[in-house]
Amino acid sequence: MGSHRQIRRGRVPGIRGLVLSARDMLILAGCVLGIITAWLIYAASGPGNTVPAYGLEPAATGSVVAPDTRPTSSGTTGTSGSSAGLVPAGEPAPTAVPEPAAQESAASSPQRIIYPAAGMDVVVHPLEPENSATESRSIVPPETMDGYWLTPFGAPGVGSENTTYVIGHSWEGLDAPFNHLSSAAAPGQEFTVATETGVLRYAVDSVTTYSKSTLKDSPVWDAVPNRLVLISCYTEDPWGKNVVVVATPARGP
Repeated sequence: MGSHRQIRRGRVPGIRGLVLSARDMLILAGCVLGIITAWLIYAASGPGNTVPAYGLEPAATGSVVAPDTRPTSSGTTGTSGSSAGLVPAGEPAPTAVPEPAAQESAASSPQRIIYPAAGMDVVVHPLEPENSATESRSIVPPETMDGYWLTPFGAPGVGSENTTYVIGHSWEGLDAPFNHLSSAAAPGQEFTVATETGVLRYAVDSVTTYSKSTLKDSPVWDAVPNRLVLISCYTEDPWGKNVVVVATPARGP
């Protein structure tokens, strides 16, 4: 920046106080006119009739899911604590979740589950187990804190032909997303599943614990279109039992 030279102005003899020129009077009149115009616009709009800022649209009615700014929950066994039981991969979480869409979304892969009552907000990755693991229902995913969608079965949304399964590890000594299914999940609660084609709402029908030896032969594995099942280890007995949350599409808006 260049320096500014100060110019001294001589005083006009015989004049005291402030003297306004014709140019100053025009500027002052313009300011007064601007204030009056602004007051008239505000009065015309009335309280509550807010006008969106230039270039912005008014907020849409209904709830909108805010972008997720939390760090990803992905972890490995290199951290403190150990995992037990079934399921989830270590890609970063989506920066935002789309607005809730109608339940008419076509069946597609689940990408994220948000289950407020159970303290769950988890990224979901596709998992294609080996044929032998699928047939024996003994599926063990990578050891992370994410969720895994079992691709050989169903996909959520319209056109679903089988149950959708999402499984995840419970972790000892860590606050993992699937841990809370054992203590906080209950029938009647709702959660959302973000897919490639929209966001679906589900209502919990039942929460059941199974011994790991009996889970593979339970009705959980029946082919039921539009049903979604979450499976993890039961935190009270992570090596001996699984907790299973069964849900179906929520009714109403």
